[in-house]
Amino acid sequence: MSMDDDEYRESLRARSEQAIGELAQTLLDSQVLENAVSAAFGAREKAIEAQHAALSALNVPAAGDVERLERRLRALSQRLEEVEDELDRLRRRN
Repeated sequence: MSMDDDEYRESLRARSEQAIGELAQTLLDSQVLENAVSAAFGAREKAIEAQHAALSALNVPAAGDVERLERRLRALSQRLEEVEDELDRLRRRN
């Protein structure tokens, strides 16, 4: 590989990085992109609300409801284990 090839590749890499940077900046400054992202997030929120409403109407728990129930069951299980341990300690003392 000659020095000219290395210089060419380095120059091409630098120009490519600059072009990508400029494109990214243009996109970041774009009101159209900002509006599109805002609309997408708004649509996502409305879809989530519709999903929750549909699940509620069908009397089906949402994922958050199931996760909350799972946490409560774990806490209850831990408390039961603590009670069992205490009962075992009391039995050993008697």
